[in-house]
Amino acid sequence: MDLGRLADFGTRSLVTHAIMAASLLGAVGSVFLLEGQLQVVSFVAFLNFTAGLWIAQSIHSLGNAYTDSDYEGLVSVLRS
Repeated sequence: MDLGRLADFGTRSLVTHAIMAASLLGAVGSVFLLEGQLQVVSFVAFLNFTAGLWIAQSIHSLGNAYTDSDYEGLVSVLRS
């Protein structure tokens, strides 16, 4: 994998959003696939991981707002 492509903020944002979506699906999946205490612990762990990524992405976006980047949002990255 060429890590040079992650230099673009839009690509990093897309990767972060994909990881957040996967971890949120893991949280929902753990509710339906597991039982008992393991179900609760897995759900909370996946949900906390998703929330942590969301906070990190928000801070990362705020930092990018002060640069000269031409980034116009995640939707524009998906369209290109």
